[in-house]
Amino acid sequence: MASEYTIRDLASEFEVTTRTIRFYEDQGLLMPERRGQHRIFSLRDRIRLRLILRGKRLGFSLAEIREIIDMYDEQPGEVGQLEHFLEKLEMRRADLQEKLNDIEMTLSELDAVEAVCRQRLTDMKKGKAAE
Repeated sequence: MASEYTIRDLASEFEVTTRTIRFYEDQGLLMPERRGQHRIFSLRDRIRLRLILRGKRLGFSLAEIREIIDMYDEQPGEVGQLEHFLEKLEMRRADLQEKLNDIEMTLSELDAVEAVCRQRLTDMKKGKAAE
């Protein structure tokens, strides 16, 4: 595994645009070294980018992702980071479960309304046929 990466290396590896990586840099989430006009990303930046993208897939905001990632370097370190992350995961799971319940209820209501409409339509067609 390399210890230095270009922006194109990371963009290709993680299947994101260079613009996305520059955005995370502008937000202070990545801190590449500058060599002239070139950005050189470290292994640490690569790991942080992987964590950022995972956090986004899980539905966390950039502020939440920053908070979780930055905890690694602060007391109580990785233990605190993992405990905090587990709390965030629990909250995210509860939020998604609530949304899933809402969706299931809405789908059930749609099924009921659809059944009533189909029955009404069938009854109306039978009534016209009887005329």
